[in-house]
Amino acid sequence: MFAKAFRVRSNTAIKGSDRRKLRADVTAAFPALGTDQASELVPGKEELSVVKLYAHRGDAVTVAPVAIGVAAMSTSEMLTSGLKGRGFSVLHTYEDHLWRSGDKSSPPFIAPLTLDPPDVSEEKGSVQAGPALQDDMRRLTLEGKEEENGEDQQMCGEKTLPEASEDPGVGGLNPDPADSKTLQEQMDELLQQCFLHALKCRIKKTDLPLLTSTFLGSHVFSCCPEGRQLDIKKSSYKKLSKFLQQMQQEQIIQVKELSKGVESIVAVDWKHPRITSFVIPEPSPTSQTIQEGSREQPYHPPDIKPLYCVPASMSLLFQESGHKKGSILEGSEVRMIIIDYAKKNDLVDADNKNLVHLDPILCDCILEKSEQHTVMKLPWDSLLTRCLEKLQPAYQVTFPGQGPVVKKGKICPIDITLAQRASNKKVTVVRNLEAYGLDPCTVAATLQQRCQASTTVTPAPGAKDSLQVQIQGNQVHHLGRLLLEEYQLPRKHIQGLEKAPKPGKKK
Repeated sequence: MFAKAFRVRSNTAIKGSDRRKLRADVTAAFPALGTDQASELVPGKEELSVVKLYAHRGDAVTVAPVAIGVAAMSTSEMLTSGLKGRGFSVLHTYEDHLWRSGDKSSPPFIAPLTLDPPDVSEEKGSVQAGPALQDDMRRLTLEGKEEENGEDQQMCGEKTLPEASEDPGVGGLNPDPADSKTLQEQMDELLQQCFLHALKCRIKKTDLPLLTSTFLGSHVFSCCPEGRQLDIKKSSYKKLSKFLQQMQQEQIIQVKELSKGVESIVAVDWKHPRITSFVIPEPSPTSQTIQEGSREQPYHPPDIKPLYCVPASMSLLFQESGHKKGSILEGSEVRMIIIDYAKKNDLVDADNKNLVHLDPILCDCILEKSEQHTVMKLPWDSLLTRCLEKLQPAYQVTFPGQGPVVKKGKICPIDITLAQRASNKKVTVVRNLEAYGLDPCTVAATLQQRCQASTTVTPAPGAKDSLQVQIQGNQVHHLGRLLLEEYQLPRKHIQGLEKAPKPGKKK
């Protein structure tokens, strides 16, 4: 059923009452299971979800299982057939597409149960199961079942129970000794690996002091290997502060509360043996492919050049140089035209070369009405500044590998604002990303990982065909680092960076 990809309909965390009911149903269905074993199957505190999905054949299914199979025959029929042939049709098993959609953890190991021989004497045509038949139960075969269009079988051929018990997909056993560790032990190792990786490769002395929340969201999580998910709550530390306290006791880092309730990493011992001996794990082939693909087309900021458009009110001043209304000029071109105009018309003051006499054309173009009878001369810098101010703004945008595009008006900066939502919660909103060649959906996905906060992409109000990204909480600091340091956008094209939360004062 899950040999091919499926579509998720909903994913809901299971409630405590439903969890208890599920554990009771499991215990009722399998009386031989002990309380501890039932608790392993349906844990009391670990995250447990109900996922409703559509299989690739269109079947609607509700699942949170390790393996599912449907008996192809009754117990008596199994015994009558000599325990040969198809005993079960496997619907889902370890390492199929359903397993890949979760946290990809190994199934719990439950010791084999000693079962009493099944009582089939009440069934018509039944055979009494003796010890010999119980031994033969190990020869019961499992065969995958695929029903349509010659699709690939999920379980190819036949497997006997001894073979299946060695297969981690069926028995939950794995010959790799590393996989015999508990989930908590594995999470502890992953947390320490990401911690050391971040200190060795991502943190510099100039980054200190560094908020512990920023260290976790921007550095530790990004060091998590491909295909794995770091969850501190599933580690033995449970909280970041407790883990950092342990690392401080080992004298790897020093943590201080620089402001009330806010901790920061203030020092790192990069010569500590645990850091110097740490070997950076090699990226998986999948992540290498992704990185190579991303290197082929990395984001480069556009080249933005300010331009000036000649309005009708200044056309007389520029017509001598061959320009007319609507002509687009660079700032340097405007300066040369004004200087040439002044020299050709003998407007430079003979006694003071820094002053320019204003003829009727210059007066009409750059002076206010109240100044036209009082201002007779202007310094060069004032004359040039006034000319540029009277011209209409325009700009030229050139993206890598593309031709330049000229647009009238001023380019809108990337706008970062803070807003209040329900329950007095703050959100960070960023607009105008498209003008700089940034995909709002890509930026939202990156921020979701960096900030470890929910993000949404919605139409920007009052702007046609424009989207805005909304991030939960005040994430201006993360957003600023992404735009300035990673995307290399000039600060003058970003407004709202001053809204970042202020760090606490040092004691």
